[in-house]
Amino acid sequence: MSYRFSNGFSMIELMVVMVILGLIAGLVGPRFFGRADVAKVQTAETQIAMMRSAVNLFYLDVGRLPTSEEGLQALVREPSGVQFWQGPYLEDEVPLDPWRNAYQYELTKSGISDFALYSLGADGSKGGEELNSDVGYLPDK
Repeated sequence: MSYRFSNGFSMIELMVVMVILGLIAGLVGPRFFGRADVAKVQTAETQIAMMRSAVNLFYLDVGRLPTSEEGLQALVREPSGVQFWQGPYLEDEVPLDPWRNAYQYELTKSGISDFALYSLGADGSKGGEELNSDVGYLPDK
């Protein structure tokens, strides 16, 4: 009686392949994740630029900036007592930043560019350094 051997992989061969894949992941992974962090900052900057344009359109239509209390929601829902609102000024809801936190909006003075619009960064708190630093439009208060 003769037996045929299967053409499958041995356990040693599978382990060698897994070790090689682990080494490749160890070399490529940090570079990839470093790029992901940079991409999140760039995404936040792009979203902030879009919302700044929407705030400026709101100003042109209404004659004032949204108050700090109205916040960015004034760009998607008409605030009470506002005349000449032509919104919504954003296609969808106000987006969250790439770290899944709300963008910060503060009215600093009464002029057209006297507002702050920013993300708190990766750490979700004010200040920070590098990837944890605030991202956005922060005029002198």
